Amino acid sequence: MSATARRDFQRALGAKNVLTDRAQLRSYECDGLTGYRVVPGLVLLPHTAEQVAGAVRVCAAHGIPFVARGAGTGLSGGALPVADGVVISLQRLRRVLEVDPVDRRAVLEPGVTNLEITRAAAPYGLYYAPDPSSQQVCTIGGNVAENSGGAHCLKYGFTTNHVLALQVVLADGSLVTLGGDSGEQAGPDLRGVFLGSEGTVGITTKITVRLLRAPESVRTLLADFPSVRAAGDVVSDIVAAGIVPAAVEMMDTLAIEAAEEAVHAGYTVGVPAALVVELDGPAEECEGQFERVRAICEKHGCTRLHIAADNEERAAIWRGRKAAFAAVGRISPDYFVQDGVVPRTRLAEALGRIAEMGEQAGLRVANVFHAGDGNLHPLVLFDASAGETERAEVLSAQIAELCVELGGSLSGEHGIGTDKACSMPKMFSETDLEVMARVRGAFDPAGLCNPGKLLPTPRLCGERPGKFRPHPLEEAGVIERL
Repeated sequence: MSATARRDFQRALGAKNVLTDRAQLRSYECDGLTGYRVVPGLVLLPHTAEQVAGAVRVCAAHGIPFVARGAGTGLSGGALPVADGVVISLQRLRRVLEVDPVDRRAVLEPGVTNLEITRAAAPYGLYYAPDPSSQQVCTIGGNVAENSGGAHCLKYGFTTNHVLALQVVLADGSLVTLGGDSGEQAGPDLRGVFLGSEGTVGITTKITVRLLRAPESVRTLLADFPSVRAAGDVVSDIVAAGIVPAAVEMMDTLAIEAAEEAVHAGYTVGVPAALVVELDGPAEECEGQFERVRAICEKHGCTRLHIAADNEERAAIWRGRKAAFAAVGRISPDYFVQDGVVPRTRLAEALGRIAEMGEQAGLRVANVFHAGDGNLHPLVLFDASAGETERAEVLSAQIAELCVELGGSLSGEHGIGTDKACSMPKMFSETDLEVMARVRGAFDPAGLCNPGKLLPTPRLCGERPGKFRPHPLEEAGVIERL
């Protein structure tokens, strides 16, 4: 990077907000997917949206690629830096700008954590519904980038269902607003295009979210089952009965062992499968549905059913579930967290196939996931010091592609990022991918915004490496490149 570019960044943000020391830069070399690491050229620490826009304008002027970063909790390599580029950290934009209890919305900067939104809304009897397991540390800006969900997405939906408006910095440094107070605006739904785009079309600098009224009643149970299939059948029967729980989560033996060792939440160690089922809503309706859920659990051979007696016990159950990802580090020196979706009716088949694939690879796989909507989170356990990394990477990719084979998706909420870009052709046709690239190019013609993510590229996937070659349809004049 040129000395002129460095001086321009320092003028735009102030010298103390431009990190150049290599030891400091290494703090930003990866996100939660630690197997991929790149030290950036610079790290920028803006305090305002205007400073973010100024930094992006410098990038545009000098042709410097940039990657936006929140808390770095992503699990797909979406915040992986570019070696000759800059990381624009949004951690200092962390103000709750407004909580409006009348219209039930909040206005936030992107560095506000997910849980902080609910804490700010709680005095008004309101809360923010999407709740990723990392909600204590993950930021709303990152949630927007990945369209995050969480345990309660079965009933309440993902981030996209709760974001009304976005202030964003585009790749040329312009500051624009997408959406509006109602979540709608005239013309194409650009808010919808931006949500879940994984930082590839711009940077979020302000978010207006919808808040919900806290439910009158919440009932939570933890149920053990003699097999994963029995637990899966419970999920299918609950949905078939017309009951829409706030959450249905499943954990297998390995995940339970790790979580219980970490937080002592009262799970049964050694049980093949456990379900966490939560219902909420009007007290009378909630109570009636809860009894039906309990009967369905008993019908399928539930070996233990624990009903949370109060908020403290309910919190303990959720602490065990939400600790599972990190807790796996207690039973394995290294692991990959995968993320894919299968139809609910094929949950048992998917888990059986994953177990077989793990045995063939000689690796253990722990499972903890959102059973209600079929969003799997297999954790591939391995020991890098024993040379198992490559096998684990292959198995992780095979699991993601299995989800597509079974009629599902490569990702439910963690995103594609660097990790699964090369698997995109398994789910999308060449035409689909070309259309996605054209949309991305309309926002960022120079390709500076989080390059190398989401879409497969020769550099990442070894597909036709070397000098660029035009597509045959382009050579024939049928299509044109933006």
